[in-house]
Amino acid sequence: MTLSTSQLQRFFYSHYFFGGMRQAAGVLLPALVLSGVFGWHTSSFVAAVGAACVAILDQPGGPRRYGINGMFAALCLGSLTTFLTGLASSHVLAIWLTVPALCFCFSMLTVYGKHGGLLGFACLLIMTLTLRTPLTPADVLEHTLTSFLGGAFYLLYSAAVHRLMWHREEQQALSVALFATADYIAARARFYDIRQDLDDSYRNLIRRQALMTEAHQAARDMVLREQPRGTATHADRLRQGLLNLFVDMISLLDSMVATHTDYATLRRALPDSDILLFVRDAMMKLSANVADLALNVARNRRYRVRNSVKAELRALEFELQQLREGGMPQSDPELYALLVQVLRRLRNMTRQVDRMADHSVNPVPPETDPVRARKTLDRFLTRQKWRADMLTRNLNFRSAHCRYALRVAVASLLAMVVGALLARAPLVNTLDPGMAGHGYWIVLTVLIIMKPGFALTRQRNGWRLTGTLIGCGLSLLLFSLVDNSHALLLILVASSVLGYSLVQVNYALSAMFNTLFVLLVFHFLAPGSNAVVGERLVDTVIGCILALTCSYILPSWERNTLGKLARALRAANLAFLQAGLDHVDACRAARAGRTSESGETDVRWRLARKNVHIAFGNFTSAFYRMMDEPVSHQRHVPELNRLLIQNHTLASQIAAVIPHLALIDDEPEGIRQALAATRDALEGRRAAAPNVIETEGDYATIAYPLRQMIKAAQRIDEEMRALEAPPQPAAVRVQPAG
Repeated sequence: MTLSTSQLQRFFYSHYFFGGMRQAAGVLLPALVLSGVFGWHTSSFVAAVGAACVAILDQPGGPRRYGINGMFAALCLGSLTTFLTGLASSHVLAIWLTVPALCFCFSMLTVYGKHGGLLGFACLLIMTLTLRTPLTPADVLEHTLTSFLGGAFYLLYSAAVHRLMWHREEQQALSVALFATADYIAARARFYDIRQDLDDSYRNLIRRQALMTEAHQAARDMVLREQPRGTATHADRLRQGLLNLFVDMISLLDSMVATHTDYATLRRALPDSDILLFVRDAMMKLSANVADLALNVARNRRYRVRNSVKAELRALEFELQQLREGGMPQSDPELYALLVQVLRRLRNMTRQVDRMADHSVNPVPPETDPVRARKTLDRFLTRQKWRADMLTRNLNFRSAHCRYALRVAVASLLAMVVGALLARAPLVNTLDPGMAGHGYWIVLTVLIIMKPGFALTRQRNGWRLTGTLIGCGLSLLLFSLVDNSHALLLILVASSVLGYSLVQVNYALSAMFNTLFVLLVFHFLAPGSNAVVGERLVDTVIGCILALTCSYILPSWERNTLGKLARALRAANLAFLQAGLDHVDACRAARAGRTSESGETDVRWRLARKNVHIAFGNFTSAFYRMMDEPVSHQRHVPELNRLLIQNHTLASQIAAVIPHLALIDDEPEGIRQALAATRDALEGRRAAAPNVIETEGDYATIAYPLRQMIKAAQRIDEEMRALEAPPQPAAVRVQPAG
């Protein structure tokens, strides 16, 4: 893969790289001090392991309060794990019982979502590394205390860094969200390029929207947790600036997704027109403006970089004037209305991007009460729930979490068996006596690779093998070309930083740098021996084979969850529509003087829209994971594919219709019937579309979106009914249709 300069800038100014440096420094510092200053090499390794366990919960881009709580939980549970594993390590039967049991228990923590999975993996990591050397009962307490102190150091260090660099962390999280927004705008611009296939463009848009939703949620959880308090302090002005940008970014997103253009009709009607070219160029310029703004935010620079789209807008106005003079409003009114809508949307997007650029230079104080605004925005935050009953309810074979935990326990047991056999194999002891001491690498590889879903496990398997192979090759090259220990130490530190930084960006590269880091550590511990490189590669290959093989034990195929996710997405769209209609009623009541304001219903509608984006992202991710699974385990591919498209269309049209309805005092019978038909279809009832939808005056702007809403809701109902039919194996991959 070729990396451009802009992509490298994105990475090196992102919270991924900043977080990687923070994690690497916190893990390596106690090891370097204990080893370099005091000469306590064994203690330095143990302290580094304790710090690494806590560092896993110190993920960039998430809510900081959860990060601190997670690190504290990792410190306590990790120390308990170290103590139990250390006590069992000197007893053969105890260790064979303890390791699978701990693997099952900690793998069950995935019921608590991403943070629960990270906490479980942190404990499994420290368990595996404690297996490196059997401990006597007398050494267990000292080993546990050293590990605890290493983890405690990292917790205090990370909290101090956050207190000093909180604004930088929020800037970087917001910049990642802005970059994702810029990519989404560019993906929408592809639809206006007649050389691009519509199906490919739609598939790319869906993926970009899912990534953007995730990035927006991460930025939301950081920026909205530290809102302005209405004071005149410098810190409050910084918070206000970031909040302004975040709100502007969400407004820009709303204007983009609040419509679903009929791109196929545009291409058929205007194949040789410059109109599509002008729209594409304008959107690409807006995408570049947002990307430049994101880079300025990440670099903490306060100046505007701007590509003007005035030329494209004026050219579009001229083209529309020509079409108007040619009689298109009379000959093809719907197409002309569609082109006018595109022009208005571009103008609106341009104003919003310009406002974002202004706010990035001059933060505007809030116009509302900051205390009230903070209470409102708090409702958009993600809430993490840790309840004991979530574990107990999942202790059965129907639970995907329980099945995953059993797979991990079995895989770890098999890894221990293979490691024990290798340790006792005469040929292995003759060729490489040191391999017997690194059997825990097989267990570690299995635990790193295995994920709850088959597709993710297979994907990680390939990435891990590729990264390990390249890392082993690079390490051999380094050992043969570089003799300077200071240079090797510098490469070790850089490898640690990049290994942590790239985990969420490119796992194969992360595996490569982590392999290089581990081999450099062993090179310093045992200079002159390159056998550890081969041992690392062999153990990784064995671990990958075991992980992939055990993925077929009680597998959890994505097809089993997609029905539930599809129902959740339909329910989210129904709630979005109902919340919008409630907001319309509140706006009409406010104009009639029956209520004082409609702010509460507007907040509920925006919350419902956020929930639709999240539900859509969950459904999209699961669908594409299923498409990466064996074809024999894919079910209802055409139906799920159409559900993906129709739910996206429906949400876009709801977002387009509600603001227009809120400006109308009362809708006529045809529009009322259209809304009722949409709601009936989403509730699973047979719904008939109205014969006529009024198009006079202000009603013309919502006639087309209403027809699309009814059609999308009816198709969603049809596809949901089809999901209940006996499934047919997917013989071929079905591509999304625009």
